[in-house]
Amino acid sequence: MNIIVKAPHMDLTEAMRQHVESKVGKLPRYYDGIQTIEVILDTEADKAVVEILVTARRKTTFVATHRDEDMYAGIDQCIRKVTEQIRRHKDKVRDRQGTPLGETMEEASQE
Repeated sequence: MNIIVKAPHMDLTEAMRQHVESKVGKLPRYYDGIQTIEVILDTEADKAVVEILVTARRKTTFVATHRDEDMYAGIDQCIRKVTEQIRRHKDKVRDRQGTPLGETMEEASQE
């Protein structure tokens, strides 16, 4: 999994980079198909803008953007948004799959 942190119009401190990488590093626990995570930190009209782009298997992309006064709070809220998207996607994929073969075999043997 590749983690890319960009800050095109501001200086990125090492503490901020470590905070982003520690938070974003926890995303694969929700969905193991994640391939790359790109975090873009920017400022716009005295507000911090955080954008997270997550690319997963089968060309699945999750995008979350958040504007906040505090950069760290914006990072946390953006992580929360993308986590919810990933969780919903995983639930949808799991619901689409059929019943496990073991359960199907048990039902057939009981009849």
